[in-house]
Amino acid sequence: MRAMIVRRPGPPEVFEEREVPDPSPAPHEVLVRVRAVGINFADLFARMGMYPGQPKPPLIPGLEVAGVVERPPADTSAAQGEALRAGDRVAALTSFGAYAELAAVPAQRVYRIPQEMSFEDAAAIPVNYLTAYHSMFVMGNLQRGDRILVHGAGGGVGIAAVQLAKARGLVVFGTAGTTKQDYLRQIGVDHPIDYTKEDFLSVVRRVAPKGIEMVLDPIGGKTLAKSAKCLGTMGRLVVYGFSATVGPSGKRSLLRAAWAMMQTPRFHPMTLMRRNIAVIGVHLGRLEDRSGQLRIELAELLRMYGTREIKPVVGKTFPLAEAAAAHRYIHARKNIGKVVLTVP
Repeated sequence: MRAMIVRRPGPPEVFEEREVPDPSPAPHEVLVRVRAVGINFADLFARMGMYPGQPKPPLIPGLEVAGVVERPPADTSAAQGEALRAGDRVAALTSFGAYAELAAVPAQRVYRIPQEMSFEDAAAIPVNYLTAYHSMFVMGNLQRGDRILVHGAGGGVGIAAVQLAKARGLVVFGTAGTTKQDYLRQIGVDHPIDYTKEDFLSVVRRVAPKGIEMVLDPIGGKTLAKSAKCLGTMGRLVVYGFSATVGPSGKRSLLRAAWAMMQTPRFHPMTLMRRNIAVIGVHLGRLEDRSGQLRIELAELLRMYGTREIKPVVGKTFPLAEAAAAHRYIHARKNIGKVVLTVP
C-alpha cells in the first residue's frame, strides 16, 4: 500500500511517499480501506517528534480515518453493537497509521456512518467533535445559558465547539485572526475577538464582569494563564493542546517549547478551592478504556448531524501525496475548519 512516512522528525518536507507492506490486523482489529484522513494538530506534533508517547520513526501519522471495511475482525465479539461487515462505510479513531491506503483499527473504535455522509465529513468528525463534546458536556457539564470562550474558533475543534454551543443554547466568545472575524459572525459567535488587536481577557471581563463558565484552550503558555482569569465561580478551564510550542515554520524549536512551558501557569489546589474552579485535561487518545462512553457520545453527534444541528466544515482537501503541503497550510494558520487528506 501507499503511505506517507516520517523517517526523522522535522518540518513538513520530511514526509516521504512510500510503498509499504499492508497492515496485518490482529483478531480484534478491522482492516479499513481509507478514503479520507482528518488532519489534527497532534499530527503536526508527531511529525516534529513532539507528541507524547508517539512511536519511534519511521512512523505513519494520523489519528482518524473514514473509509470502507476491507476485512471485519476475526474475533466477532470484538465489535460493539452490530457486527461489522465487509463494505460497511465507517469512521475510525486510529493510534497513528492513518496516512495510508489501509489502516488496522481496534473494532471498538470503528463506527458506522450514515449513507448520506461523505467520507470527508466523516473524517472531520471523530477527533474534533468528540473533543469538543466530551469537554463541554461530559467533563464540563455545561447547561443552557452558560458562557464559553473558544480559542481558535475558526479551526476544526473550534468550529465544532461553536456549532455544539449554539445547538445547546450557550453564549459564545471566540478568538481568531483578522481574516476570520466575518466568518465567526456567520457561524453564530456572539462575541468575536480578533486576538491580533484585542485582549480577549478584557473583552470577556467587559461583557461578563464576574467571569464565564468555560474556556476551551488548545494553546497553553501565557494564553492559558489569561484563560484561567476569564473564569467565574464554578468555571472550567479545558486544556486539550499546547500549540504555543509550535511556530509557523513547522520546525521543532526546543527553545520555543521551553519558553512556552515556563509561561504555563501552575494551579495550586488551594487556589482552585478558593475560586471554585476546575482545570480539565482532555486527550482522546488516552481514553481506550472508555470506548463505550465515546461510542455513546459519537452516536449523539451522528444524531445531531442527521438533524443538521452540526455540520463539519472541511476548509480544504489535499491528496494523500500532498501531506506536506497540507501541514504547511495548517502551520500558516490559513485553514478555516478541517483539513482533510483524500485517498482515491
